[in-house]
Parts: sequence; structure tokens; C-alpha cells
Amino acid sequence: MLKKRVIPVLLLRDGRMVKGVRFADYRDTGNPKTAVRIYSAQDADELVFLDIQASLQSRQALVDILREAATECFMPLAAGGGIRTIEDVRELLRAGADKVVVTTAAVTHPQLLGEIAERFGAQSLVAGIDYRYEGDSAKVWIRCGTERTELDPVAHAVRLAELGAGEILLNSIDRDGVMEGYDLALAEKLAQAVSIPVIVCGGAGNFMHLADLLKGTQASAAACASIFHFGDNNPIRARSYLRNLDVPMRVLK
Repeated sequence: MLKKRVIPVLLLRDGRMVKGVRFADYRDTGNPKTAVRIYSAQDADELVFLDIQASLQSRQALVDILREAATECFMPLAAGGGIRTIEDVRELLRAGADKVVVTTAAVTHPQLLGEIAERFGAQSLVAGIDYRYEGDSAKVWIRCGTERTELDPVAHAVRLAELGAGEILLNSIDRDGVMEGYDLALAEKLAQAVSIPVIVCGGAGNFMHLADLLKGTQASAAACASIFHFGDNNPIRARSYLRNLDVPMRVLK
């Protein structure tokens, strides 16, 4: 049985960590380099860095953070934000990322996914899907939640897997920062529709929310931000809690 993962997500703007609610009202949450050291010591399964500004200045800050993180920790690192070209991918991988997260370009330039998978392998490609509801209908949004598309998240995920994505990062805009639990229904529907691992993000407020996702759906990983930023929760406690509920977790040293 594949092991489940708990993955902290670090949102970056101008080299600082930030956290918002529903992709808005961001506030500073600290130095990402310090967070990398802490999460490494706490045996997080992976780390995801997402540059929400994606300017030249913020990209350089992301590269610097990746370079330092790669020398200090041994967990897989994923990075995304504003990736538009193979050169963008190469830059992040050279800086120390094991994977890149492609979200907007997966809609606007879907051929890029095939190029990434061909050059660097599907294991290096995480396709991001940000979505929100309008009534009972979920739609994919791009450009950090500022532009709506007509794409259905599940159909989009199937297409991204066909194009070469090795994983899907499914992120609920409606639940982002709200800490009231994941969107389990859509997570399960999407996970059943694709044969690649699905990381679910948006909504974790306590460890039971992680258990609901990892025991109640076929999702492979729970991505978290607020649950670790605010309060004394950490990956060690999360993993212990999940193991006690018989969620299959990676064995640590």
C-alpha cells in the first residue's frame, strides 16, 4: 500500500512567507528559510513552495530559498509560481527542486506539460488545479485565483494526467485558509478519475481533517498551511495522530 503524506505548503511573496483566506488578504507569516529548517527537523514528507507573485524579483528569492533548502534538508522539494517555459523549469530544478508545480500554464499552454515530462520525467511534474464553486458547479481558476475558466476540475485533471503530469495538486479556493475541512467529495471524485497521486490542499484546521481526507478518500497526500502556521501543530504530531488511526505513513528514523 502506498504511504500517505503530509505536506506543508509555503506561500511566498518577495521572499517572505504569507498566508491568506480564499486567495486574498495575505499576511506575513515569517521567514521561509527558518521554516525549512523547522520542517526538516520535524520530518515533513515533502515541502511545496508556491510563489504567488511570480515577478522577476520574487523568482530570484524563490531560487535562493530553494538553493539553501536543498543543502539543509533531504525531503523532496516542489516549487511553482509563474512557470511558463522549459527554462523556468530548468532553473528551479537546478536550484534544488525535485518537482515543479504548473497551474496557470497547464491551462494556457498545456503543451508545456508534455515537454516537461519528456525532458525531465513525469515524476518531476505536479499539475496544479485551483478551483471554486458557483452554486453546485466547480470551475477551474487560474492566475492565482483571479481568472475564471469554463473547465471542470475533474475533466481537467484527467487531461493533465494524459499530458504527462506525475501528480495533481488540487486546491480549493473556497476553503483556503478557512480551516473547516477539505472538500472531500470533489477530492474523492477526482482521485478516482486519475491513476496518478492526488495532493489535496485547502481547508485543514485540525488533525481530524487530515484523517478524514486520507482515510475517507483515495487522495495520496494532505497539503497544509494554516494548521502549521497558526498554533503549535507540526508534522510530527500530525503523523503520530494519523498512525494511531491506522493511516499508512512513511517509517521515520
